[in-house]
Amino acid sequence: MSWLYQLYQTYEANRDEIGEIVFTNGDKEYTLLPISHTTQTAHIEVTVTEDGEFYHAKILDKESTVIPTTEESSSRSGKKIAPYPLHDKLSYVAGDFGERGGTKEPFQHYIKQLEEWVNSPFTNAKVESIYHYLSKKQLIADLVRAGIVALDENGNIIEKWHKKYENLFEEKPAIFSAVTDKQTSAFIRFNVYSPHDILEDVWKDKEVFQSYVDFYQTQLDEVDYCYVTGEQKPITERHANKIRNAADKAKIISSNDKTGYTFRGRFQTSSQAASISYEASQKAHNALKWLIQKQGIQIDGRVFLVWGNSKAKIIDPIADSFSLTAELGLEEIEHIDTLSHLANEVKKAIFNYRSNLTTEENNVNILILDAATTGRMGILYYRNMDKEMYFDRLQKWHSTCVWWHHYYNNEKKETVQFFGAPSLTNIAYGAYGEKANKKVIKAAMERLISCILDDRVIPKDIVTATFNRASNPVALEKWEWEKTLSIACALINKEEGHPLALDPSNHDRDYLFGRLLAVADVLERRVLDESGDKRATNAIRYMNTFAKYPAKTWKVIQECIQPYQARMGKRASYLSSLIDEIGAMIKFEDFNDESLSGKYLLGFYSQRRELYLPKEKNKDEENVG
Repeated sequence: MSWLYQLYQTYEANRDEIGEIVFTNGDKEYTLLPISHTTQTAHIEVTVTEDGEFYHAKILDKESTVIPTTEESSSRSGKKIAPYPLHDKLSYVAGDFGERGGTKEPFQHYIKQLEEWVNSPFTNAKVESIYHYLSKKQLIADLVRAGIVALDENGNIIEKWHKKYENLFEEKPAIFSAVTDKQTSAFIRFNVYSPHDILEDVWKDKEVFQSYVDFYQTQLDEVDYCYVTGEQKPITERHANKIRNAADKAKIISSNDKTGYTFRGRFQTSSQAASISYEASQKAHNALKWLIQKQGIQIDGRVFLVWGNSKAKIIDPIADSFSLTAELGLEEIEHIDTLSHLANEVKKAIFNYRSNLTTEENNVNILILDAATTGRMGILYYRNMDKEMYFDRLQKWHSTCVWWHHYYNNEKKETVQFFGAPSLTNIAYGAYGEKANKKVIKAAMERLISCILDDRVIPKDIVTATFNRASNPVALEKWEWEKTLSIACALINKEEGHPLALDPSNHDRDYLFGRLLAVADVLERRVLDESGDKRATNAIRYMNTFAKYPAKTWKVIQECIQPYQARMGKRASYLSSLIDEIGAMIKFEDFNDESLSGKYLLGFYSQRRELYLPKEKNKDEENVG
């Protein structure tokens, strides 16, 4: 139950955020829900006066709305009658629904439940106004006059739109575009208007929230030991859904299977397996929903979430080093040019970040969850780590799995260039391709997280897959190949520990073969660019074969570049002499067709980057050119 307890503590530590509407980057609202509340997509907004009279109604563009709920209504399904306490579907809140072809029973249950709230010591003036209006049983009549609800020729509600109704209306009523199901399933939210004051919207009013919380607490009676808090409190067997979004039906905790083997055979009742208080369940699940909307990463339904308690936002292990510039106040990372420089900057930035955390912030939580079926969600990975260990592991990752990167950043919506570690998402796509199945990507990310947090070696199959794709540029678009190449170099460099800058003293066979390939590529590219030819060089075209049979393929590449050397004339002297110099460093016995390791990519990238770096013309190049 540690993950539940940590979420419970997060809720308690962020009570000031309860009910506060916050916007995501995509302009979607999210909030830390009060207990006994959930969210629902509303289709119609009905505004009444303080005196309980109809004032206005409008169709909404499927707006997410915070609504009070009961245990029964939060898990209602099928024909089960379980009204929400205030806002609900048209079939529940309309007292004249029975006169329009529907049944009276849902409204009877709804209005009785609302009356209990209004007559309790915890009533609220806005709730009373809504109750007085609905008690008049004229909602549908008012909505028809307002042009919101559509009736057939017999005065009954039209459930679904059909061409046969076209003669009754000049155009298709807007309500049928707003709801995806029957018109009777349109969800109604209520508001209150005052000619004297500007009132807070009912679904945002903290006084209304607290009024219902206080009232509903009096409705709970079964007390037992709570496995989360360790206290004797009213317990619940119905736990929240809508964890990832408003339409999510999957639950993490469920014990309603009384015919299968969820607990049968071991316990007589589900509470004997584990009893959780209503308060703890509500707070933990609401904190989880809030955190997912606030900072979680979702890929094909799988959630990757990292958080602290008093300071919910914690450095994300999935992100790349470029993202740390904003998170940590790190020096602009494109200005960092050596491994030791990067390591020192990351160490300093992380030290400053964690020193700003409160002394109570001793742990960091990492949670991965996904749904196996429509109704069941599982926790795939959970760690509660000491913050010192967590930041040490992050520091090591961002100081060792590094290379120069230059690619389009989806989050920043711009092309970025930086020296550091790639994001786990980009590593997964680098290994399996931009069009890979989302299930493959999220499974790879789950494995990679353990490489950071548990300081494990990167899985060999992921490194190999990335290496193979980087060695086959003709199968990829140029931007994707360049991105995959730098990611492959980062993964290989974590194992090898080579410096980023070109190392002329490195006599490793594979590294030298990579340098040869880079010089051949740059030489031909210069001639092609001068003529405006955008086709791939022979070095790039033969790269995949070169990785498998370097000696034999190099002979082919060298023959292919001779015409370009001739076209460049003296200007090719420096690059030609560099080819001779690198070739002479390869031992005679090493010049064979044994397949190249990932080191050749490091040599290729470093040599190519060295030749492309803007700098004053090399004196040696001047002398020979």
